[in-house]
Amino acid sequence: MSSPASKEDTESWLKMELEDDFDEELEQEIDDNRVPPELRQLLPIHKKSTIDRHIYFQELLRLQGELVKLQDWVVHKGLKIVVLFEGRDSAGKGGVIKRITQRTNPRVCRVVALPAPSDREKTQWYFQRYVSHLPAAGEIVLFDRSWYNRAGVERVMEFATDTQVEDFFRDVPEFERMLVRSGVVVVKYWFSITDQEQQYRFMIRIYDPIKQWKLSPMDLQSRVRWEQYTKAKEEMFERTNIPEAPWFIVEGNDKKRARLNCIAHLLSRVPYEEVPHQPVTLPERVFNPHYERRTLPAELYVPERY
Repeated sequence: MSSPASKEDTESWLKMELEDDFDEELEQEIDDNRVPPELRQLLPIHKKSTIDRHIYFQELLRLQGELVKLQDWVVHKGLKIVVLFEGRDSAGKGGVIKRITQRTNPRVCRVVALPAPSDREKTQWYFQRYVSHLPAAGEIVLFDRSWYNRAGVERVMEFATDTQVEDFFRDVPEFERMLVRSGVVVVKYWFSITDQEQQYRFMIRIYDPIKQWKLSPMDLQSRVRWEQYTKAKEEMFERTNIPEAPWFIVEGNDKKRARLNCIAHLLSRVPYEEVPHQPVTLPERVFNPHYERRTLPAELYVPERY
C-alpha cells in the first residue's frame, strides 16, 4: 500500500503546478512579443507594456482565481451571463477571452465565434443564429464578435442594406432588454486601439507565418475603411448604449493592461460570493494482489523525442 504524501511532497507538487501555470502564460507572452526580422525597424514606434511583468503575472493569476469563484457562483445560483467582445480587428479581444477561459470550466464558460452566415441563415430572423448559443442557467457565454456585426462589418462592407441596418438599430435595444428581463446579464465591451497600433499588429500577422491565419481579406479592408468603421462605431454607441446593457470601452494599445482591466471590470459587474465546498479526501487505491499489469506493444507509444 502506498504511503500518504508527506508535507514536503505536497509542497513540492504545488510548486510544480504553479510553475506550470507561469510557464503557460509565459509561453503566450513570448508568442505576443515575437517580432519577425522584417519588422525590427517598426519597434521604435511600438510602445511596450509599461506594467511590471511580476505585477502582471501576479494580478492575472489572482484575477483568474476570482473568475473561478465567479464561475462557481454562477453555477450555484443558476445565473446566465452573456459577454460581448467587439472592436477593431487585432484590438486584443482574443487575448482577453483566452485569459478568461484559461482556468475556467469550458462546460460553464464557453466561447462562441460564429463564421459568416450561410445562405439559409441569411433568410432567418437576424438574431436567430445567435439565440441558439445563449446561456442556460449556470452558464457564461463569451461572444467573440456578436450580433453587432450588422452595425460594423456588414454595414461598412455593404453586406447589409440601409434598411437592414436601420431595422437592426430599431430592434437590438429591445432584443437586449428582453434578454435582461429574462434574467440574462449582458455585458458589452468595445476594444479600442490607435491607427498606428493596428498597423503594427497587422504587419506582425503578415510577416509571422504562425499568425498569418489571423489576417483575413476583411481585416485588410478594415485598414482601408478605417474612418468608415469609426463613424459606424460612433453611431452604434449612440443608438445601442442602453441602461440595461451599456457599452464599456477597453483601451487596448497595452495588451497586458487591457487584459487585467477587462477581467477586473467583468468581475465587478456580477456580485458574487465564494461558494463553500465540501472538503475533498482522496480515497485510497484498491490493490488487487492477483492483478498484473500487461505489457503493451512498443508501437502503441508516442516516440519520446524530447
